[in-house]
Amino acid sequence: MKYYIIAGEASGDLHASNLMLALKKVDTNADFRCWGGDLMSAQGGKIVKHYRDLAFMGFLEVISNLKTILKNIDFCKKDLQENRPDVLILVDYPGFNLRIAEFAHQNNIKVVYYISPQIWAWKQSRVEKIKRFVDEMLVILPFEKDFYKQFDYEVDFVGHPLLDAIESHKSSEETFRKSNFLNDKKIIALLPGSRKQEISVILPLMLEAAADFKDYQVVIAGAPSVPASFYEQFIKRNEKLIQNKTYELLQHTEAALVTSGTATLETALFGVPQVVCYKGNMFSYYIARQLIKVKYISLVNLIMDRVIVKELIQTDLNVRSLQIELHILLNSETYRKEMTGAYIELKKVLGGPGASERASLIIIDKFGSHAIT
Repeated sequence: MKYYIIAGEASGDLHASNLMLALKKVDTNADFRCWGGDLMSAQGGKIVKHYRDLAFMGFLEVISNLKTILKNIDFCKKDLQENRPDVLILVDYPGFNLRIAEFAHQNNIKVVYYISPQIWAWKQSRVEKIKRFVDEMLVILPFEKDFYKQFDYEVDFVGHPLLDAIESHKSSEETFRKSNFLNDKKIIALLPGSRKQEISVILPLMLEAAADFKDYQVVIAGAPSVPASFYEQFIKRNEKLIQNKTYELLQHTEAALVTSGTATLETALFGVPQVVCYKGNMFSYYIARQLIKVKYISLVNLIMDRVIVKELIQTDLNVRSLQIELHILLNSETYRKEMTGAYIELKKVLGGPGASERASLIIIDKFGSHAIT
C-alpha cells in the first residue's frame, strides 16, 4: 500500500516511525511519503517537509507565521493530489492535519488519525470535523475512548506507543557516562522542550536553579531538531549538553526538570522523579486559560486524574520555586517513592506494550482492500 503520513513534531516523528516499522512487518510492499523527521526517514519514508519547519507554538507565534502555514497547507494539498495514497495517516498536529483531513475526504482519500488531537482539553467542537472527515481514529490515552463516545463516535484505543519505544532502549550506565564524558556524580536532567521559543524561556531558569546543586552533574537533553549552538548560548557553567540521547539520559538520571509535553510522560515511564515546567507568551497563555477545560497540563496528572507530579506554570515557574521542588525531589525518599509508585500504576493504565502493532493491523484490516492497483 501507499501511505502518506503527516507528523508535525518530534514526538510525532517517533510514533510515526514506530508505526511505519510495524506496517512494514505486515505490508511488505509498504511505500511511505511523509511530512516528519529523521526517524521516519530512517524507516524508509520520503520526507517532503521536515517537522522543524512546521512547529509553531502559541497564538501569537501562529499568527506571525500564518503566511508560511497557509503556504504549507496549499503545498500539502497539491502534493497529496500528485502522489495520491491508499491511505492518509495523520499524527496529532491538529491545526494543520484537520485541514488536510477535510481536503482528503473531499477527494475520496481514506483518512486515519493516529494519536488524537487533545480536543478533550479545548476546542471540543473539532469532534464534529473529525466525525465528518476521519474514517478511523486510533487513540492512545485510555479516557479518550469514553470522551469520543459522548459524541456518538466510536474510536479504537490501541495503547500508548511510548511503552514500546522505551522498552527498546536499554543502555549501560558506564558506557553512557564514558561515551558522553560525564563524571561520577548523580545526574540532574533538564528537558527544556523541542522548540527554540520554549527553550529560550525555560532553559535559563532550569540552569540557574540546578546550579545550586553542586554535588550533581547537570545534563541538558538536546532536541534533535535544534542545533547545539542554540543551547550553548545559555550554558555558563559546567553543564553538559547531550543531543539525540534523551532516553539513555533518563535511564541514568536521579531527577529531572521537564517542559510540559510528551517528555513528562516519557520521564515518568522511565521512573524518574520530575518537576513539570511551563512558561509561554503572556497573551497566548491568557487565551489558553480561557479555553482549556482540563485540570492539569502534564500528561502524567491528566491520565491519572490526580496530582502525581508538581506543575510549575507561568508566574509560579521561577528559579526559587524550581530550587525548592528539586531539593524535595532529591532529598525526600518518601516523596520519591510515592511518585515512582504512581508511575507503576500509570504504566498499567496505558494498556501495555504493542500499540504500534495493534494500530498497523487495524489500518491494514480496514483499508487494505482500498489499495490502488
